[in-house]
Amino acid sequence: MQVGFAGTPAFAATALDAILRAAFPVALVLTRPDRPQGRGLRTQPSPVKALAEARRIAVLQPSTLKSAEARAEALAIPLDVLVVAAYGLLLPPEVLAWPRHGCINIHASLLPRWRGAAPIERAILAGDAETGICLMQMDEGLDTGPVIDRVRVPIAADETAGDLAARLAAAGATAIVAALERLRDAGSLPATAQPVDGVTHAPKIMKSEAAVDWNLAAAEVARRVRAFNPAPGATTALGGQPVKLWRAEPLPAAASAGRPGEVLATEVSGIVVACGDGALRIVELQGAGGRRMAAAAFVAGRRLARGDAFDALPPPGDATPGAARRR
Repeated sequence: MQVGFAGTPAFAATALDAILRAAFPVALVLTRPDRPQGRGLRTQPSPVKALAEARRIAVLQPSTLKSAEARAEALAIPLDVLVVAAYGLLLPPEVLAWPRHGCINIHASLLPRWRGAAPIERAILAGDAETGICLMQMDEGLDTGPVIDRVRVPIAADETAGDLAARLAAAGATAIVAALERLRDAGSLPATAQPVDGVTHAPKIMKSEAAVDWNLAAAEVARRVRAFNPAPGATTALGGQPVKLWRAEPLPAAASAGRPGEVLATEVSGIVVACGDGALRIVELQGAGGRRMAAAAFVAGRRLARGDAFDALPPPGDATPGAARRR
């Protein structure tokens, strides 16, 4: 069975690695063009490209699939099925019709909830107790195709988007290998249409969303810190300088006794900051130009004290790096 794969980030590379370990022949990999990354903005291959090249698999990196010329080289290779995971490009009808058994998307939500680019972050922001993986037969809509399989995954109370993505990637990898085995043995994969009710959308994360609003309830601020870890990072300001919050936990309403953003206490366990309702204990943060550190180390280096205040500092721009559509 000739398998193709389309994906870009680590989430997708986990699935590709599982498919290869299961000894399915992968004839072709599609991934996004190399992009500048890190502080030095050095051009680096995507995790999917790095894995494919290490396994000597043909890699194509079109910047678009909209034109016949852009997709001609790929479509010249016959495929039985194309597995898609966080690829980042929309697939036109010609690509959807390319493999004999169509295209199977590994989507990180329990469809029809959270269709779109950022299902992991949106689930955390909404305070969902669980999410999951859906294997979906792709059609021309945005994550609207019939579901082949679904795996439920609980969301831990302190789980970041990065932590949850890793667990969902592992669940998706297991699910896609099982589905490919069924397809190989039975020649088809039954799928069920998505329910009409319960549709929600997960638009890409905008940088402006990452600016901390201390007027919100502590529980909501804490969810934002978790949802925007590792990207783009929940951002606030101290003394006019940007600060990123990486780990924090809400405290009960009784813990709040100051104006939103005011430092109420500096403890070994963290920096307690007043919110619109309750207070937030910041456990790990990062100053401008510095490294991530525990709150106690941050306080020691800046003489932060009760009565000081964090302020809103909206980051420039709006599109979050790496928030490409998970299709």
